[in-house]
Amino acid sequence: MPRISFEDMKAQFKHVLIKKGCDEGTADLSAQLMTETSCDGVYSHGVNRFARVVEYIDKGYIDLKAKPTKVEGIGGFERWNGNLGLGNVNARLAMDRAIELARLHGIGCVALGNTNHWLRGGSYGWQAADAGCVGICWTNTQPNMPAWGARDRRIGNNPFIMAVPRQGGHVVVDIAMAQFSYGQMENKALHGEMLSVPGGYDAQGQLSCDPGEIAKTGRVLPIGYWKGSALSIVLDLVATVLSGGRSTSNIGKLGSDEYSMSQMFITLDANRIAGEDYLSSAVNEVLDNLHDSELVDPRQAVLYPGENSLAIRNTNLSNGIPVDDGVWAKIQSL
Repeated sequence: MPRISFEDMKAQFKHVLIKKGCDEGTADLSAQLMTETSCDGVYSHGVNRFARVVEYIDKGYIDLKAKPTKVEGIGGFERWNGNLGLGNVNARLAMDRAIELARLHGIGCVALGNTNHWLRGGSYGWQAADAGCVGICWTNTQPNMPAWGARDRRIGNNPFIMAVPRQGGHVVVDIAMAQFSYGQMENKALHGEMLSVPGGYDAQGQLSCDPGEIAKTGRVLPIGYWKGSALSIVLDLVATVLSGGRSTSNIGKLGSDEYSMSQMFITLDANRIAGEDYLSSAVNEVLDNLHDSELVDPRQAVLYPGENSLAIRNTNLSNGIPVDDGVWAKIQSL
């Protein structure tokens, strides 16, 4: 695959967004976030998804002129309306506001309704950690996963993120409630690869590692089976109730496309609450213990969540970001 420099990829994203009617500042921020996502190796939610973002702009689901607006607030909690603006920009601004509230109250929470796909949710965990905060955020989705024991899709894979700040590399968990996100499966299918473990069911009702076969049925597997199913339901309920936005069920009533979602952004000012010295020593003690694990495979280290992202980022900054020929050609044609 060809490799595209960070600067060239961002410039292409920004060019297309401006061409579609986005102001320069918003286009620059959105393009930066998408390029960072790709640079960190999450191609499924960066470069591989850009064409769909443009498709949603053309369909009118994404309003490039819209900005999020505050609806109401109580202490460290605020409810905002995303007004169907660019999802990653809305999420960035919501996490910024949650961080500001945490500076005032120790804890900040922003519930964001009527927004669009935020692309890589981990971006906002990294954002909170960069500010010295513990970050917690999640989103609901369209109905794209069967509840445990069901065949039809009525719950979402509802990605969930937690981040802990650490000098030398933050600890960031970014997981969907499905064993694999649809973006990950699309990326595997694009390259003709199998999943490392079963990710759903094929047409015969058998667990499968073939992303193409799973895509045909839509029967993706919840993480932890019934546990992931339960978490999906609760995450959807909390985001819906607190944001005043749409539930996964109601998003499904809009049609087959995914927009007008509900999201949560929670921050705690870890530096202020724990103190920088204790925060650093406590986190490093846990990670040092983790790294001392007895390995199953001596060639495969045990990593903390987010540890591999820094290595991928540095490689891609040096060598360029790998992009499928067809994906890049389509982006250039937009």
